[in-house]
Order: sequence, then structure tokens, then C-alpha cells
Amino acid sequence: MRQVTVAGEDPYDVVIGPGAQARLGLLLAGTPRAAVVHARPLAALAGAAVETLQTAGVAAEAVVVPDGEAAKTAAVAAGVWDELGRLGLTRSDAVIGVGGGAVTDLAGFVAATWLRGVRVVQVPTSVLGMVDAAVGGKTGINTAAGKNLVGAFHPPAGVLADTDALAGLSEAEFRSGMAEVVKCGLIADATILDLLTADPTGRRDTEELIERAVRVKADAVGQDLHDTGVREFLNYGHTLGHAIERVEDFGWRHGEAVAVGLVFAAELAGQAGLLTRAEVDRHRDLVAAMGLPTRYAGDWAALQAVMRVDKKARGATLRFVVLDGLGNPRILADPDQAWLDAAWAAVSEDPS
Repeated sequence: MRQVTVAGEDPYDVVIGPGAQARLGLLLAGTPRAAVVHARPLAALAGAAVETLQTAGVAAEAVVVPDGEAAKTAAVAAGVWDELGRLGLTRSDAVIGVGGGAVTDLAGFVAATWLRGVRVVQVPTSVLGMVDAAVGGKTGINTAAGKNLVGAFHPPAGVLADTDALAGLSEAEFRSGMAEVVKCGLIADATILDLLTADPTGRRDTEELIERAVRVKADAVGQDLHDTGVREFLNYGHTLGHAIERVEDFGWRHGEAVAVGLVFAAELAGQAGLLTRAEVDRHRDLVAAMGLPTRYAGDWAALQAVMRVDKKARGATLRFVVLDGLGNPRILADPDQAWLDAAWAAVSEDPS
């Protein structure tokens, strides 16, 4: 079992490995009540979590929410609040999120806002959830204006990344999560890039890749919980990625959109003279080898409009995370429109 400690005012551990969910009862021992939030396809895993908690003396009950991004709405959050009220959850109690990134985002947001904050334990069941959404305390829901624009910083009491759950993932979902892993390699850990170059599927070294990605995130979060400094670098590839998700009404998987965003950010840095052509090409070649998209057919004007309400934007100024050489992220503010247009041309689908 691998373990990564996330520093901060209230440090917590991310436990990674097969059977990690079995530690849920130990983590919440002495807790009177708990609500286990999950989507219907994960009813069996959520049921096992409820049983583990009940065996530990916790009065646990499951709360079902929609699957995927459909869970991240104000209406669904309000429905979960109603369930917490019915269960009588107090500040002594806890919420558990069992699922992928969307469900852990929702569970964290509901926990952050119920009674102005109750404990949340995240049990991510996807690569994306394990390396990104469940770690770091960012919680949120989507609105018509964009993704994750309503939320709160609410670090979990613990994260149990049970890698047994990955056996149930489709290949497409597994690949999507690996986009966040390669992102961590590009901004901070060259060993991740070496491992994925040797095996672009990520299947050979899955637990090591997850641990390394979590360590990259833990390091950033420990220094900058509220996303005002180094934590922003974790959004590499996300400005265009989130815009694609929004324009596609979340019909694209998060990792697929981020994959295009990574290539776009590399092309932008190339235009700005920060990356060599070889470094830009390494982005595209590795992302493609992983089976992730490197191009997108879309409305450039619409994407730019959405990017201007991205969380990293400041007023009318667009801000992008770029690399000044591999492993050296920085913010590029208000880039030249010609650079943006050239980067877009490099990732946009050829209409012919």
C-alpha cells in the first residue's frame, strides 16, 4: 500500500493500492453517522462502503446521484442536502464520496456547505478521481456559465484510492484519467514521462504513476491550498480543455479535452519562444501514443469567449499555464492574439 501525505492546516493521507477502501471504518471510527454519495453504476462499491462503516459502528446510508457531470448541478446538490437533513447529519458526522471525479467534486461541495462544513472522505474509483479530483480539497459544481465556477476549498479527512476499482473502468475512461497523469509529468516529474513513453497505456506501472501524480499535486496543494500561486500550475492544459467541455456540453471526457489543451498550451509556448519545436512535438507525440486526441473541431470564437470566464482569468486578461522548458511551468498573461490563433490552428481539425 502506498501513502502520500498532503500537508496543510489539517494534513491528511492519500492511501493508494488494492483494498484501500477497507480502511474506511478505521478512518471514521467513532463517527455517529455518514452519508455515502454515489452514482447508480457504483451501487455495489457504495454498498460495500456502507457495510464497512456499519461494521465499524457508523450509522451509514447511501445517497444516489446521477452519473458523470450530470451530478454536478445545483439541483442535485440541493437534493443531497435534503437527504442529509433527513439523515440528521451533524458536524460530528461525515460525507463519503464514492465514484469518479464528478461525484467526488459534488460530495466535497455538499460536505463543505452542509452546516458550513462537515468532514468528507473521498473514495475515488477512477484514475481521474485518484490523481486529481479527490485530492486537494477543491470542490464544485457546474453552471450554465462554465465548469466548476461554484465551489469551495474543503480538504478531505482522507482519500482511499482503491486500485481494485480500476478493473471496472472502460479503456476510454482509463485513458482519460491518464491525461492528468501525463500533465503532472510535463509540469514536474520527468519519470512519469519516461514511464509513459515506455508504456503509453499506463497499465504496466499504474500504481507508481498514480502515486507520482498524487505527489505532484500534494506538493502544490501543501504550498498553496487556495490556488493563488503554484497550485495554478496544476491547471496546465485546462483553460482550453474546460472550454471544450463547456462548448460540447460535457459530451467530451475531461481527460480527452485536457489532452487537446496540453497540445494547445505547448504550441502557445512554442509561439512565445518558451518551448523548442522538439519539446512541443514531444507533447503531441506522447499524447497521441496514449490514445488521446490531439485535435479538436470547434468554434474558435466560442471557445475564446468561454476561456475568458475561466477561473484563471483576471478581468479581461486571459492567463494560460505554459512551460518555459519541460518541468518549468509559469503563467503567460494576455498572450498575443497571433500566438493564440497559431496555437489554435495547430490543434484544430482540418475541415478538408
